[in-house]
Parts: sequence; structure tokens; C-alpha cells
Amino acid sequence: MLALVVTFDVKREHAADFLKAILAQAANSLAKEPGCRQFNVCVDPEDACRILLYEVYDDQAAIERHRTTPHFAAYNATVTPMIADKQIRVVKIVSPAATTQSSAPSHQ
Repeated sequence: MLALVVTFDVKREHAADFLKAILAQAANSLAKEPGCRQFNVCVDPEDACRILLYEVYDDQAAIERHRTTPHFAAYNATVTPMIADKQIRVVKIVSPAATTQSSAPSHQ
């Protein structure tokens, strides 16, 4: 399993709109992408313009499919002008939980 870790610095005047858009994107990704296992949206408690995503995918192919979905294209077109900076990392999950499929709900 792979985690996609994305950090955004959002332009202050767009913070509320960006958060609304990314929460919808998270819901769409979880509902419409079988390879998307987790999609957490995290906001820095000291700076609402710094947003971190922690997304879990089955594999690199699932990440690539995610980037080609219609809901991602719509989201990306909406938020691109709102972003001051964006950093993306893909990391391999090596903890034991990554080796088993669980139907238990995630706690956020």
C-alpha cells in the first residue's frame, strides 16, 4: 500500500472555499475509487491556510487512476488558483496494518 501525502499552502482569502472543495474531493475519492482506502484532510491548528492530505491507495496504479478521474479534474480546476504552494510525496506504508484489509471504520 502507498500513502500520498500532500501539503498545501492556500491563499488566505480562499481558505474556506478550498476546505469545502477538498472535503468534497475526499468524499468522492472514497466513494468512487475502489483503490482509495483512506483520505484524511488535516488542517494546521495554528494556520487554517496550511492543509495536509493523507491518502492511502492500494498501489501506484490506483494513484494514477485517482489523478485521471472526472471528480479530480473538476476539483483540480477549481482549487488551482487558490493554492500558493503544493508539495506531494508518495511513501510506502510498512506498518503491519498495511498488510491486511480491514472493514473496521477508521478513527479520525
